Amino acid sequence: MVAKQKILIVDDDENIAELISLYLTKECFDTHMVFDGEEALRAFDSYQPNLILLDLMLPGMDGYQVCREIRSRSNTPIIMLSAKGEVFDKVLGLELGADDYVIKPFDSKELVARVKAVLRRYQPAKPEYADASRGKCVEYPGISINLTNYSVMVDGKHVDMPPKELELLYFLASSPNQVFTREQLLDQIWGYEYVGDTRTVDVHIKRLREKIKDHPSWNLGTVWGIGYKFEVK
Repeated sequence: MVAKQKILIVDDDENIAELISLYLTKECFDTHMVFDGEEALRAFDSYQPNLILLDLMLPGMDGYQVCREIRSRSNTPIIMLSAKGEVFDKVLGLELGADDYVIKPFDSKELVARVKAVLRRYQPAKPEYADASRGKCVEYPGISINLTNYSVMVDGKHVDMPPKELELLYFLASSPNQVFTREQLLDQIWGYEYVGDTRTVDVHIKRLREKIKDHPSWNLGTVWGIGYKFEVK
């Protein structure tokens, strides 16, 4: 029997948390609810969820702080929930490492669909099967980006990164030296709901550059006023 995937729900509104839990339980997920930031960190360690639904406005330690703390030690997917729909709030959440951002009030079917989509993308690398699953793999000297098992190897070492970062890197590396505008990258990687929020791309490129330094044979290049490219020399 396949074990149910576990969702940690963090929201100080118990009614909303219970409603989300009901939606997800109907879809055969296992859920655990907590109502403040400190409790969320304890539950993260004990419950070991596959994904976290994290409200931003929490008493004491807010959702941004919780996200920052979890990201410092894990790449477990995080979907932020917030009544704030400002671009700044979205960008800040993404900068801290969130994989998606859902604005309240949300449609139950959309929330469940986003949870499933993020979980599909997040498949921790399984080295013992890596050679058998190279269908979607791009390689250059010193780097291997595998979209089949969501793994990145740089100079023989595994580099952890959330699904969106890896998908962006793979997309650029799959078309070397081709320039893509921020709008094109938003459409390809994030879909229609992010159109217009071009800082999302800048945030993810910045995080990629922090993890993957320029190589003598390639680098993540900026084409000023246009967008980005994976430059191969």
